[in-house]
Amino acid sequence: EAYRKLMQRMAIALAILNALTFLLYGTDKAAARRGGNRVPENVLHLCALMGGWVGALLAQRLFHHKTGKRSFQSIFLITILVNGAFLFWVFRH
Repeated sequence: EAYRKLMQRMAIALAILNALTFLLYGTDKAAARRGGNRVPENVLHLCALMGGWVGALLAQRLFHHKTGKRSFQSIFLITILVNGAFLFWVFRH
């Protein structure tokens, strides 16, 4: 029972984090278009690293944002790999 509740809370937290990450990408894209204050790349990467990489990936594809910047995509790929390794470790233990 406790494990199920923990998993539910983690799923809710991840859903919120992914929605937030998606919104941050949208905000950054809008700021880039109008020349406003941008969301720092480190913030975008941190959100992805904490588990928001699905929202980040969806936002990148939908908004066509950061998809052509190789250095950004390299770091983004690392955040996905770290998440995958973490999930592998969690489900193995």
